[in-house]
Amino acid sequence: MKWKNLETNTIHAGKILDEQFGALNTPIYQTSTHVFESTAQGGARFSGDEQGYIYGRLGNPTVRELERRMAILEGTEDAAATGSGMGAVSSTIFALLKSGDHMIASSALYGCTYALFSNKCKDLGIEVSFVDICNETAIRNVLQENTRVIYAETPLNPNMICVDLNMIAKIGQTTGVTTVIDNTFMSPALQQPAAFGIDVIVHSATKYLNGHGDVIAGIICAKESLISEIKMTTLKNMGAILSPHDAWLVIRGLKTLHLRMERHCENAQQVAEFLEAEPLVKVVYFPGLISHQGYSLVGSQMKAAGGMIAFELNGSFSDTVHFMDTLELCKRAVSLGDAETLIQHPASMTHSGYDPETRRQAGISDSLIRLSVGLEHADDIIADLHQALEACRN
Repeated sequence: MKWKNLETNTIHAGKILDEQFGALNTPIYQTSTHVFESTAQGGARFSGDEQGYIYGRLGNPTVRELERRMAILEGTEDAAATGSGMGAVSSTIFALLKSGDHMIASSALYGCTYALFSNKCKDLGIEVSFVDICNETAIRNVLQENTRVIYAETPLNPNMICVDLNMIAKIGQTTGVTTVIDNTFMSPALQQPAAFGIDVIVHSATKYLNGHGDVIAGIICAKESLISEIKMTTLKNMGAILSPHDAWLVIRGLKTLHLRMERHCENAQQVAEFLEAEPLVKVVYFPGLISHQGYSLVGSQMKAAGGMIAFELNGSFSDTVHFMDTLELCKRAVSLGDAETLIQHPASMTHSGYDPETRRQAGISDSLIRLSVGLEHADDIIADLHQALEACRN
């Protein structure tokens, strides 16, 4: 059942009731296979004449509850859970594209997504054009008869540029191209791309959806026919499935998603304002600042600015490393969306796979830092950043 408000849906939507024992929490169906009452029933399930579970790689009740809930939260017909965020990206892309097809993607992307598109897609005969995904003219200039997908993140990883979803959806709808948006940085608590006409939404559920840094998972949300195709082709055959226990951890995390996102957003706003006033900081990229390119989308496309910040120091690569290594509370780690504040250096970590010139064109400088603002008290996060900046001044 779908409820009116997201806060209720994160807890109750799509719940599969335990009719036998009445368990409040979702049971973990920790089984690799399912028993048939008869050979005929097994045959009927394999043929599709009867609904039911067969084998863990093809579906699981715990995983199914997560999928049902995420479809409701994102406002799509259905969803598929995967073993990682990259499992969601690859299962989607290879279900939509074949050799000879063309895809348009943002020039700035998560490092592994960029590597998949620039290397493996090329190996498989799929052409990819990387463009300024905020520029409608740039997108239309590379459209081809064989263009099948437009892919973007918003905000972009790692420099927090925001993409106008209405613009992307309009291009897709007028050309018949499938639009895919990675909504990891926002989560459905802050942004629902399907409401703007986007066809497919992917997540690294490792991040805000789970929120506790103890699981690797992914989600694909789309119309029922596409989800069914993904489940029975790329997801089934490549095997990037989610385990029942990991699905249960994400379900547990979703229950507090709206509360956590409120705190992430409140803290990030204070941290961004501190950094913007700091002389050693060259520029801050955060949609909650009026100086940011995506500020006008907050309150319309995005309910709030989120918990992710990027900023550049007035300094060299080595100065940036010194700042990073002086931090005490902020943890040097490459994930995001955890209770802990996490900080990383894209040029040497997540985006080191870009060659220097491509990285520069994507707006990823040697002094760019990405900060996932956690749930600690904002004053303590700011104090840690301040003492590291002071160390760079001395």
